[in-house]
Amino acid sequence: MTVDGSETVVLDEDDIARAITRIAHEVIERNTDAALDVVIVGIHRRGVHLATRLQRELTALLGAELPLGSLDISFYRDDLDLRPEAPVVNATQLDFATDGTTVVIVDDVLFTGRTVRAAIDALLDYGRPARVQLAVLVDRGHRELPIRPDFVGKNLPTARGERVNVRVMELDRADNVTISRTAGAEVLA
Repeated sequence: MTVDGSETVVLDEDDIARAITRIAHEVIERNTDAALDVVIVGIHRRGVHLATRLQRELTALLGAELPLGSLDISFYRDDLDLRPEAPVVNATQLDFATDGTTVVIVDDVLFTGRTVRAAIDALLDYGRPARVQLAVLVDRGHRELPIRPDFVGKNLPTARGERVNVRVMELDRADNVTISRTAGAEVLA
């Protein structure tokens, strides 16, 4: 479905909800003691809202509330000096110990892997988890670093010139994922 001629919807509200539910089941399957030692941490901005949804789903499935936090990676990015504008800084909230836990980092789109690398660096300033797992709504490929998600809502092969747009109700008044093509972008067949 095309939104306004320049964007194609690849996930709608129901698709996103199903992806979050599926990821929650996979988190439980991979972590048999999930209620005991798993914490959920979203990367600002949209990853935080997806993490909240994932934590709610896990709470319903497990009957126990998992700790939920948020992580700001603004000053951990390796491209700070390449950006013309100052970073928008959000508060990191980790009101629990991460030492010895399994931390599930949640983000909206996995692209080059640089955001996740920055998130891991930021997370390690707060403790030493037993392990770190990655859950993403969309994996679009084009990795520059050897980072692989543990849980994926949708694998979405894209051309480098395409843009994946994730919208969440909490910020954008809509839940969807779209692809927009920029002029001259190669299209993957």
